Formats: sequence, C-alpha cells, structure tokens
Amino acid sequence: MAKLRLGVIGAGSWTVASHLPELAKRRDDVEFVAVARKGPELLHKIQADWGFEVASEDYRDVLDAGIDICLVASPSGLHHEQAKAALESGAHVLVEKPMTILPQDAWDLADTADALGRHLVVSFGWNYKPMTHTAKQLMVEHGIGRIEQLMLHMASQTRELFLGTGAYPDAAPDSIPETRTWNDPALSGGGYAQAQLSHALAMALWLTDLRATEVFAFMSAPYGSPVEFHDAATIRFEGGAIGTMSGGADHLNAGDNKHQLEMRAIGSEGQFQVDYEREALWLFRAPNTNYRPALEPNAGLYDCVGPPHTLVDLALGKDVTNCSPGWLGARTVEILDACYRSAASGTIATIAPRPSKGE
Repeated sequence: MAKLRLGVIGAGSWTVASHLPELAKRRDDVEFVAVARKGPELLHKIQADWGFEVASEDYRDVLDAGIDICLVASPSGLHHEQAKAALESGAHVLVEKPMTILPQDAWDLADTADALGRHLVVSFGWNYKPMTHTAKQLMVEHGIGRIEQLMLHMASQTRELFLGTGAYPDAAPDSIPETRTWNDPALSGGGYAQAQLSHALAMALWLTDLRATEVFAFMSAPYGSPVEFHDAATIRFEGGAIGTMSGGADHLNAGDNKHQLEMRAIGSEGQFQVDYEREALWLFRAPNTNYRPALEPNAGLYDCVGPPHTLVDLALGKDVTNCSPGWLGARTVEILDACYRSAASGTIATIAPRPSKGE
C-alpha cells in the first residue's frame, strides 16, 4: 500500500516537539512530503531533520506538492484560510486548537469537510486519553439524566509564554514558541481562553454534548499584557443548563506539567466528576449507585498522541472514532468568541442558533 503523503503548514514548537516525532516513530504508512513555516533557517533545519521533500515559506507550495493528509499548526488567525485550502485540495486535515478565532469560520470548516467528504480532526489531545474514553463510556451507558449545572476549571503553566519571557513545558528546545503567536490578538485571538480553555471546553462538550446559547465573562490582563491571563464566565446552554468556567495562567515551575483540569456536572438523575490533575473519575446515579473506575498512574497527564494517529487512521479508511470532530471544535469557538465579546462589552453575549448535528 502506498504511504499517505503528509503536508505540514506551520511547523512551530509543538509540531516539532510532539506531532512529527510521534508520526515518525510510530507510523510507517506516512511519508513526510512538504513543510511550510516562516523563517528560512528553521524551515530548512526542519526539512533536513525530518526528510521533507519540499520546504517553503508559502503554504500553497505544500498543497501543490500533492498531499493526502495535512497538519495545520500555524497561528490561530490563519487556520481558516489554510485548513479550508487544504480540504479543498483533497487532503484530510488535522487543525491545531483553537480551530479558528471566529465561529462562522469554524462552522465553515466543518461544513466544507462534510461537503467534500474529508475528515477534519481538531488537536484536542485530552479527548483521546484512556481516562476520557472511560468517562465518555460512563456518560453514554449510565449518564446523569438531563444536565442542569456544569462547573469547568483549568489552570496551566502559560504565564511566561504570554509575557514573552519563557516557553511552556515540553517546548522543543530548538524551536522556542514565538511570542507573537501567543500574545498578538490578531494572530491568537486572545490569551488563556484561546490557548488553554479551548482544551477544557472540548473535553466538557464532548462528554456532555452541550451547546451554549449565552455567555457573560470577565477577563484579567495584568502587567499591561495585550492578552488576558485569567478568565471567569457564566454560560447558559441549550435545554436550560447553566454553568461556570474559569481559567488561569499559573507559573512555570520545576514540577511536572500536570494541568489543573476538572469538570463537575449535576443532572436530573445524578452527578459526574472528572479531574485530570488528581486522576479522579466518578459518576453517581441516585439514589445510591456509584461508579469509580480505577485509573492508571498519570492517567490525566497531557499528551497529543491521539489526534495525529486518528487523522492517519481515518484517511486510511479505518473504523476509528474522531473524538474531536469539526462540529465540536466549532462549539468551543462559539463559547470563546462569546467570552471575548462579553468581556469587551460588559454585557451578555448571545450565540447564534444552528441546526443540530445531522439536520
């Protein structure tokens, strides 16, 4: 069988630290064909290190090389144009989070993939962790009835990244993240919510299948930062559920890179908790049924192994689950966009209605 031809648009620090090593190590069915990024020195180093045939600062040269699968890992503000072009070229696409900055662009990508019969995977690594699979299974098989209330919290070591004084843990040492990618709103769309709460929302919405309708948010940007470090929001969902979401950029330290990430939900028939920091998973159904699955050590530690392998397997026609499809990415972008609109206006931001999946 011929190998899948891989193109990479935006070979930054995380691509070099995670995606490329994972594919090179574990996939003999993928050929590294073309790569694009800004900066000729790093571009040609990456070309030499990973054996790409084509290297260019113009992403269109990647598509012209004839690729089957494409990784779009450029700054968020470029995702829509580049991912759509990749889909229209015939490639299946893995797009980094956040999927886009604007909701209409996110839904356009999801709709384009559906119309063209292409697979679109968003790079939400937690959704593929065995701990999350177990949580999803509990919610599908047992559930907690109609969800009434949800709490979502996340904090991670990104303060120095937004300040431009350091990187995040596990960054590739030869490709330190560019500060503008993270703290220039034109490229990133914002700060902590875009960079990290996108992960938390994708996990929570995947487990609950909720969709938001209204958001009221506060944001804090200390030290004169152009993007926010801290977020606090209240959310109303379709069906009447309400929720809270908080997030914060904490300090780079000598400990491990275990994020604070927790979701709790109360439903009409029980309650649910998933805590990645403490490796806790609990589903309670009234009046007295408890499910507390045993978890492996470090079950909640982040990695992004699942998304690139899922893209490859889907492109090969294998029967695997896309745990971060385009519609899910678009629902996260809707909430993020509403948070920024609300924080800027000081008023509740509404989310435009949209047909349910499959309609």
